[in-house]
Amino acid sequence: MAWEYSEKTKQLFLDAISAKPGTHLGEIEDPDGLGEHGSIVCGDAMRFAFRVKRAADPHDDRIVEARYLTFGCTSAIASSEALCTIIEERNLTPIEALAITNQDIVDFLGGLPEQKIHCSVMGAEALESSVIDWAKRRGVPFEDLGPRIEAAAHEEGRIVCVCFNLTEPYLRKKIQEMNLRTVEEVRDALKAGGACGSCQFKAGGIQDLLDELWGKDETGIAARAGAAEKSPYQLYKEIEQTILQVIRPMLQRDRGDLEIIEIKDKKVYCRLKGACATCAGAGVTLKDGIERVLRDRVDPEIVVIDV
Repeated sequence: MAWEYSEKTKQLFLDAISAKPGTHLGEIEDPDGLGEHGSIVCGDAMRFAFRVKRAADPHDDRIVEARYLTFGCTSAIASSEALCTIIEERNLTPIEALAITNQDIVDFLGGLPEQKIHCSVMGAEALESSVIDWAKRRGVPFEDLGPRIEAAAHEEGRIVCVCFNLTEPYLRKKIQEMNLRTVEEVRDALKAGGACGSCQFKAGGIQDLLDELWGKDETGIAARAGAAEKSPYQLYKEIEQTILQVIRPMLQRDRGDLEIIEIKDKKVYCRLKGACATCAGAGVTLKDGIERVLRDRVDPEIVVIDV
């Protein structure tokens, strides 16, 4: 599907990938702070680094250069570019930079589609990770970074979303900070549950965390009941409609197509056609593209099988 990006988002993306002077895509040799967030295997991932002008007191260090390497879409790269620009233009210390939120990045870009908010979160989290790294290198006590960052520096916990390696403490923190109320909001903002989807409604999963933080409501109950009560016919029609309205137009823009051979239970037997059939990344298209969309929009247990 085609996302509605602001002109600023599109321009930042184009400038970055064309290495226009003044952009920030790249690496810093021996950085003063280095952080990462996301998963290359399952989608967006970012490495963020910065260099400081050192002061006698490390609390007065100023960030003079910021760079990133981002694996992701237009909004992920534009969000990374926005983060670097904000930091450099404001002449911030690493601790001051921690005040930058994902909403600051969204505002700088002139807005992002709701399903792409996680790209701005990725930048803010990579920044946080890099400042923690800087603090370790410069001997700055974690408590000087603020209670929230101090907790993140020591954060360990049960993995809830295996695909994106997201822990229970992290999800609890972000759900409360961003006032996320539904599984869909958590998925769109944090990507949790956006790959295989198995952590959405399992015991101890995203819905259970939401219930514990906000109290049980009919939304979560209805979502679980709805997933369990779909008839084979309803499932078939939803798969068919998603392929027709979302997947096929996406493939056709690249001169490809998709043929459904059979839908049996939650298995979708299909065949890529046109340019997609001979593409070296056909397997990735089926699993990381088509299967992921169907799991995200229809049922997290759907399996796509190439015929």
